Amino acid sequence: EISTRDWSSDVCSSDLWDRLDEPAQRAFAAHLEAVNWPLLAEMQRLVAGDAHVSASALDLADAVTPRCLRLGDQSNPIPPAAAVRRGGEALAAGTVGAILVAGGQGTRLGCQGPKGLCSVGPVSKASLFEVLFGKLVAVRRRYGRDVPLAIMTSSATDADTRRFLDEHACCGLAPERVFVFRQDDLPALDAADGRLLLDGPGHLAVAPDGHGGMLVALSQSGGLDWFGAQGVEHVVSFQVDNPLAMPLAAEFLGYHLLAAAEFSTQVIRKVDPAERVGVVVASRGRHGVAEYSDLPAPLAAERLPDGRLRFHAGSIAVHAFTKAFLDRVAARDDALPLHRAFKVVPCLDAAGNRVVPAAPNAIKFERFIFDLMPLADRVCVVEIDASAGFAPLKNPAGSAGDAPEHVHAAVVNHARRLLAKAGVRVAEGVDVELAADRIIDETDIKALLPAGTVLESPVVVGG
Repeated sequence: EISTRDWSSDVCSSDLWDRLDEPAQRAFAAHLEAVNWPLLAEMQRLVAGDAHVSASALDLADAVTPRCLRLGDQSNPIPPAAAVRRGGEALAAGTVGAILVAGGQGTRLGCQGPKGLCSVGPVSKASLFEVLFGKLVAVRRRYGRDVPLAIMTSSATDADTRRFLDEHACCGLAPERVFVFRQDDLPALDAADGRLLLDGPGHLAVAPDGHGGMLVALSQSGGLDWFGAQGVEHVVSFQVDNPLAMPLAAEFLGYHLLAAAEFSTQVIRKVDPAERVGVVVASRGRHGVAEYSDLPAPLAAERLPDGRLRFHAGSIAVHAFTKAFLDRVAARDDALPLHRAFKVVPCLDAAGNRVVPAAPNAIKFERFIFDLMPLADRVCVVEIDASAGFAPLKNPAGSAGDAPEHVHAAVVNHARRLLAKAGVRVAEGVDVELAADRIIDETDIKALLPAGTVLESPVVVGG
């Protein structure tokens, strides 16, 4: 029972207990009982600075960028045409599933609720959810089979996401092929002493456990078994903030399959050492991702004789796994280590007043799904053009990068390029967009518009 447990030394402002009425005390007690206390002890050791060896720790001194297969590159050891054919076969057989990581909120972007509700369609005003779900509908149109989709929410986005799916009939996806599961929250700890923080009377300050929380949450929710029952043998994962994401590109899947990889990942060419993106590296036979914050500036700026950065394979959080690999690592307690981040966390002070510190006062903990990479027997790295598959929405309007205006421009430019490939010209200054649920590439455009067509006003092609 929480009432007989000496938890008070673990919780900042715990003397506020007596100020709570009985229902609030019961709710707070349930909140405390839900804390994973053994994990909390590990987190507190990390706050104290105890040694912690990450399963993904790699020696960067002798690390290199692994060989990357490049989409459409005829010099690849696996011919692009063979990869496209093999990936298409897997999609047509229904053996590929997908996981959408959608636990983030859109608050700082000016969007209430899940980030997936933020508008990214420059013409249609479609939301991230509508665009990304539409991509799966387009795959079904072309290959004749549904792609079973698991959506990872958080405590902050779960109810709104489920409501959106109900109100929009899953955006054309078969409801029985959609599985919603929620990632865990982890408490934020006082950076000075490791105690639990309160963000309100009788409520702990918590945050989602990162995209790596996908593994435990999927396993515990029955999601891995659900994928198995759907006949899924390979699973791709992608983030909700990237409307250009192409996790189900047949060529990417084909490389994953023909390379017999347990873990495949998409990367973009990193050209600026200061770019805030992690990099895929290889060291002593193992692959991993070095976060940009963990890469010393001299190493980040080091260049190869041909002018490329030594570490140029920028990770964009689009992955493919064998389901057997996910089953195997889900059974391990040490598969995904905790990572620390110093953050400003509003909290109650000893007097019960809510304060917003001027400097980082707390440590939040996350798990990263790419930490599974060193555990894979074989890894395949596939380079894509950023202009074709990476336009993340991360910052509010007016920011230097990754803001709504940058995403809109990227979506328009992507549409213009595919239309040009199909022989369709777009008048200067005209915004165009491709209907996500109908168009995968220029092949679909050619079936809709004859070569020589000129678009002179804003339009959603296929919409």
